[in-house]
Amino acid sequence: MCLLLGATGVGKTLLVKRLQTILPRRGGDGGPEGPGGPGGAGGERGGGRPGGAGCPGRGLACAPSSAPLGDLDYLAQLSSRDGKGDLGDLPPTRPTVGTNLTDIVAQRRITIRELGGCMGPIWSSYYGNCHSLLFMVDASNPTQLSASCVQLLGLLSAEQLAEASVLILFNKIDLPCYMTIEEIKSLIRLPDLIACAKQNITTVEISAWKGTGLSEVLRWLEDTHRTNG
Repeated sequence: MCLLLGATGVGKTLLVKRLQTILPRRGGDGGPEGPGGPGGAGGERGGGRPGGAGCPGRGLACAPSSAPLGDLDYLAQLSSRDGKGDLGDLPPTRPTVGTNLTDIVAQRRITIRELGGCMGPIWSSYYGNCHSLLFMVDASNPTQLSASCVQLLGLLSAEQLAEASVLILFNKIDLPCYMTIEEIKSLIRLPDLIACAKQNITTVEISAWKGTGLSEVLRWLEDTHRTNG
């Protein structure tokens, strides 16, 4: 199980839907998956961008992606730094108020459980059987950074997550006002946090909106869950 956590509005749901739909079909029509998405009460809007109705059926997972991870050259092309990859129509999202389950099919099936930011006080109820953790930060919102840092400290100090691998995602780097990873590291003293943490921690800059960095996220999920097998 992989947990996807972060404050409200950081873009968690858009990330999950991008990961579901970005993989090419195999043995099918060769096109990308349709805009399916995680079940539940919908998902977060990717930073105030246009959104609509989410996938209906609270607590139900929508169909998993049908393609294994293999064509990473394809993913890297879509996730180019200039964000010019054709990702298709933007999937509709809205704020998550519960939990969404989504399956990503790599060399093994990886289940991602997204928890709404408003559920922060009870996140710990879902730490059991967590092999990996995706923690998302809005790199364009400096006023939210301190709250995200407090959340991250709580996660890294949780005994149930001591063995989990952690990927910190700095999202919304497509926006002109975003903070660079070096600025964020300095503001929250991230090197010190990583040095003191029990977990193996990786960081990556992404744009769930344009697709930048999604290939790194998929590689990390594949490698981490192969190791944790």
